[in-house]
Amino acid sequence: MKFPVSKTVTILLIAILVYSGFTFFPDNILSWDVFGYYLYLPFTFIYHDLGLNNENIIHEIINKYHNSATFYQAIKLPAGNYVMKYSMGMSILYSPFFFIGHLFAKLSTHPADGFSLPYQYAIFIGGQVFTITGIIALRKVLIQFFSDKITAITMVIIVLGTNYFYHSSFHGQNAMSHNFLFTTYAIIIWLTILWHRSQKLKHIILLGIVCGLTILSRPSEIVCLAIPLFWGVWNKETVIEKFNLLVRQKKQVILLLIILLTIGGLQFIYWKIFTGKFLFNSYGANAGEGFEFLNPYTLKALFSFRKGWLIYTPVMIFSLLGFAGLYKKNRSIFYPLLIYFIANLYIVSSWSCWWYAQSFGQRALIQSYPVMAISLGYFLVYLNDKKRNFRITIYFVMFAFIVLNLFQTWQFIHGIIYSDQMTKDYYFKVFGKTHANEEDKKLLLIKRSFDGKENFANEEEYDRKLLQKREFEDLKNNFSTRFALSGKKSVLLDSLNIYSPVIEASYREITDQDHAWIQASAYIYPTVDIRTNPFSFVIHFEYNGYAYKYKAFDSENMNLKLNEWNRICFDYLTPEVRRKTDKLKAYIWLRGKGELFVDDLQVEISESTQ
Repeated sequence: MKFPVSKTVTILLIAILVYSGFTFFPDNILSWDVFGYYLYLPFTFIYHDLGLNNENIIHEIINKYHNSATFYQAIKLPAGNYVMKYSMGMSILYSPFFFIGHLFAKLSTHPADGFSLPYQYAIFIGGQVFTITGIIALRKVLIQFFSDKITAITMVIIVLGTNYFYHSSFHGQNAMSHNFLFTTYAIIIWLTILWHRSQKLKHIILLGIVCGLTILSRPSEIVCLAIPLFWGVWNKETVIEKFNLLVRQKKQVILLLIILLTIGGLQFIYWKIFTGKFLFNSYGANAGEGFEFLNPYTLKALFSFRKGWLIYTPVMIFSLLGFAGLYKKNRSIFYPLLIYFIANLYIVSSWSCWWYAQSFGQRALIQSYPVMAISLGYFLVYLNDKKRNFRITIYFVMFAFIVLNLFQTWQFIHGIIYSDQMTKDYYFKVFGKTHANEEDKKLLLIKRSFDGKENFANEEEYDRKLLQKREFEDLKNNFSTRFALSGKKSVLLDSLNIYSPVIEASYREITDQDHAWIQASAYIYPTVDIRTNPFSFVIHFEYNGYAYKYKAFDSENMNLKLNEWNRICFDYLTPEVRRKTDKLKAYIWLRGKGELFVDDLQVEISESTQ
C-alpha cells in the first residue's frame, strides 16, 4: 500500500519545525510573557507563595535569569500581595513538563528553583511536543474532508506560508500561547467530529477538558465553544436535529458543562483568594489596554502595514475565499466555522493594543488556523475544478506567498522587519532586501522602551511648541506670596494640599502624529530637606479616570538647593493612547508633610519634522 503523501508531508513539516526550534534555541525560554504564564507553577509548588507576598524572590529571579526588563507579569494590590496578569491555563498545559524539569533539577547540580536550565529545557521540550501534536491533529482533521493531496498542500501552506512558522519555531520557542492553542483548536475540531459521529462519553469528556483549558489559557477563546455548539447546523431542520441530539445526550451535555465550570472555576477561586473577588480584571491596572467592542480596529488588524494579517500573511486571502466553497460543498460545518471566525476576529481586533506588541504579523489569529485550514482546503477543492491555466496561476501565487512568508520571516529574525514599528513607507523600502540602512530606519515608528527609560536624544528632528504654562497668578486658594518666581504668587503645598494645579490636555490637542515628546518643567522652592519632605513630578495619561503610562520624577533623584528656586524638568514620550480624547496630566505631588513652593509649571511639545 502506498504511503500517503500527507503523512510524508506531516513528518517533513514536523522535522522542519523541530529543527528550527533547536537551531534558534532561546537564551531563556522562561522570559517575557512566558514568564508570566509560568509563574503559577514555581510559586505554588516550590515557593508556596502564590500571592507573591515576598517580592524579593521575584527580583532575585529576574536579576539572576533576566526573565524580563520589568515585572509587568503581575499586579500589586493595595494589600501588598500580587495577582497574576495572565490566567492559569498555560501553566496547567506546562505542568507535566515543569514536574519533569523539577525532577531533573533535584537530581542534578542545578538549583531546584523553578527557573534553572532543567526547567527551561523541560518547557522547551513541552513546546516541541505540543507542536508535533498540533501538526498530527491538523492532518487528522483535514483528511476527514479532503483528498490526501489537498490535505498535504493545505498543511504546507498553513505551516510554511503563515506566521505560524515563525511563532512556533523562533518567537518564544514553542512556549507562547499561540502555538499551544493552535494544537488545542486542532484537537477541539477533531473531538467535535468524533463526538458527532458516535456520541461516545470519552469524546465529550476530552472535549470538555480541551475546551476548558483553551478558555483558561486565554478567556477570549470562549469563542471555541461555537465549533461544537453549531456543528452540523445550517437550517431550521438541522437546528431541531441538533437540539434533539443535545436533549438525548443531556447527561453528556451536563457533564461537559460541569467540566468547563470546574476548570474555569480554578481561576475564579484564585481571584477570590487573592483579590477578594470572583471576577477580577487583571489587565485593569493598565488603563491603556482593554477591549473597545464599540470601536474595533478590524481594518487595521487586517490591512495595516504595521501588523495587518493579510499584509504579512497574504496567503490567508485564499482561506477567506474558501468560505464560499465551504458553503457550497459542506454547509453542515460552514456556519460553526464562519461564526467562530467572525467572533474571533471581532474580539481580537477589539483589543486596544490591536498590534499585540512584539510579533510577526497578527499573532493573535494563529490559533484560528486549524479552522482556517478547512476553508483553505475547500478553496483548493474549488481550484481543482477550474481550467488548467487558471489553476497554475493561482498555485504560482500561493507558492510566491509561501516564499514571501519564509523570506520575511528571515527578515524579521535578522531585524530588517520590525516587531511593532513598521510603516507602509518602510515596508516597501525594505521589500525584498537583505539589509536596511539608518536612513531607511527613519521611516519606522518611534522605538518604545521595555524598561521605561526614555531619552530624547534627537531633538534637532523635532519642532517644539508651548502647550501650557501655569504661573498661578489666578489662584484664589492654596497660594503664597512669600516666595514667587514670576509675578506675585506661587503654589503652596503642605500636608493639607499635596497636589499642585494640573496642566492637562487631550492627546488630540497635543498632536495629530503617532507620538510626541513632552518636556515638562517647574520651579521648586524647598524650605525643608527633601529627604524628610519628598515630592514627585508626575506625568501620565488618563482613560475613564484611570492613569496609564504613569511616570514620576522623584525628588530623591534630584540635586536641589534649599531656600532658593530650582528648575526641574524631564522628558516623557506619549504612549500608544487608547483614545485620542485621553488626557495628559502633569503636576507636582508632595509626599512629605512640610511646606513646598511651586511656580511656573510648564509643558512643551516636540513634534517630528520627518
